[in-house]
Amino acid sequence: MQWVIEYYNENVRKTVDRWPLGVRAFYAKITERMKLFGPNLGMPFTRAFGKGLFEIRAIGKEGVGRAFFCAMREKRIIILHAFTKKTAKTPEREIRIAHKRMKELSRENREK
Repeated sequence: MQWVIEYYNENVRKTVDRWPLGVRAFYAKITERMKLFGPNLGMPFTRAFGKGLFEIRAIGKEGVGRAFFCAMREKRIIILHAFTKKTAKTPEREIRIAHKRMKELSRENREK
């Protein structure tokens, strides 16, 4: 069974859709690999942030996109948050958003 990629909400998907073409193409390449081989591809494609949070590292001539994700049961990868990276270091605000959404998903899964 292959992995399935889902989005936390429609706004996250739309953010990725607004990335420049080259960045989106690299993102698509990474997500296709994730579907086949699982979420933890390692550098330079994905990077672990700890406590189950990972980032997709999409790079193109036009810029850099980052998408945080977590892996769930039943081979589900949830894209929690996406943004265009403009600084060398990932802003703490972006990491906090992803962590908050991951906690919400964990809570929902425990309640089921």
